[in-house]
Amino acid sequence: MCGIVALLSDEPVNQRLYDALLLLQHRGQDAAGIATLDGLTFHMHKAMGLVTDVFRTRNMRDLTGKMGIGHVRYPTQGCASTNQESQPFYVNAPFGIMFAHNGNLTNADALKQELYEADRRHINTTSDSEVLLNVLADEISRVTQARKLDADAVFEAVAAVHRRVEGSYAVIALIAGKGLLAFRDPNGIRPICFGTNRSEKGNLEYMVSSESVTMIGLGFTVERDLEPGEALWIDLEGNCTTRQCAEHPCHNPCAFEYVYFARPDSTIDGINVYAARLNLGRHLAATLKEKLDLSEVDVVMPIPDSSRPCAQELADRLHIPYREGFIKNRYVGRTFIMPGQAIRKKSVRQKLNAMPVEFKDKNVLLVDDSIVRGTTMKEIVRMARESGAKKVFVASSAPRVMFPNVYGIDMPTKAELLCGDGKDEEAVARELGADAVIYQTLEGLKASLHELNPKIDVFDCSCFDGVYVTGTVTEEYLERLSRNRA
Repeated sequence: MCGIVALLSDEPVNQRLYDALLLLQHRGQDAAGIATLDGLTFHMHKAMGLVTDVFRTRNMRDLTGKMGIGHVRYPTQGCASTNQESQPFYVNAPFGIMFAHNGNLTNADALKQELYEADRRHINTTSDSEVLLNVLADEISRVTQARKLDADAVFEAVAAVHRRVEGSYAVIALIAGKGLLAFRDPNGIRPICFGTNRSEKGNLEYMVSSESVTMIGLGFTVERDLEPGEALWIDLEGNCTTRQCAEHPCHNPCAFEYVYFARPDSTIDGINVYAARLNLGRHLAATLKEKLDLSEVDVVMPIPDSSRPCAQELADRLHIPYREGFIKNRYVGRTFIMPGQAIRKKSVRQKLNAMPVEFKDKNVLLVDDSIVRGTTMKEIVRMARESGAKKVFVASSAPRVMFPNVYGIDMPTKAELLCGDGKDEEAVARELGADAVIYQTLEGLKASLHELNPKIDVFDCSCFDGVYVTGTVTEEYLERLSRNRA
């Protein structure tokens, strides 16, 4: 899971790209990068770390140009310990392409071999994003052998990319001297939208981003989300064209975006994230009425921040007092997206501080957005008991995470998941040291989202139900992922 942003203007874009990445920082805290295009010259700076750590004044001064792209990384494939894996990526032919990608390819290994043997292209990192860039570059090279690069040629190249590539991808690319390209995978798993604004000179500016929050924050008007399989092309004269490039597109956005990853002030595919989390609280409340003796619960407490809307709605529906029992240190990153179990476990107590006054002699219901590996929640339950709670109940706004996610979320093996072996709620409660654990139902999750956009019938819920919407994920592939992870 990563964050991407692109900006085309008649004014310098470096500062606004930086500001946009700050608004997308929640999507990746491992590395950040910005590339700009000034005439025919690319300028780029990228490194590991948070946006505020990566960019200094001297770096920003060098990022000249009136169009550019930015990226924040959360690693799911490749090596997370080298700057070479940071994005954007660049190839010098054809024309010169600067590229950023959010998602995960499921046939990256086969494509890498094909690129080397058939297309004579060498991939120098372990990143599937570099593979995708070279597939795109190869297809653009093919379609422009006897014609100029125009909108028709670009869309033909994207259509060929769709035929070759499997998995999830939202892509932005700058082509030197030509324009800005963005496209989305045929299943629409990862989000991407675009918007417009009038510059001080009165000219139309364009922004493309993972989430609408960047446009709202920078004064742009959100036009719409790109449809699954759709591509957008903006040439240097500002002419904007979109076209469906996939043969059989279908809309299967990732449910986990709404549960955890996206900011609550974003709207993705017509579904406001905050409203989705309120809905999750409403459906979870109905499940709790069936499974828990609510007379035993004194207070409802969220695990800040992403579970707060769900917990508030749940408490209101159940007529139970809502309290903030944990204070969050906002200068510690999101524990789920930190690489390594040891780092996650250590960061929990750095990230959250329990207030004994809210716990002492009370039966508390803790509400979290999801329970993935269980490391964080186990520590939180222990903290609640140490702070004086008599009983600790746990509710998850998401269903049990039981299957690997292969579309850009760091859940690659069953062995790493608390419920990867099929644990039921009682077994999870014993593991966490809780008095009871109640999960959202899969039906409740789907209904929470479908009610907000009835046009979307199917969501990617693969980490909950094991149904992989691309239809190309095999047991052999999952076993290979597990071996590589080990």
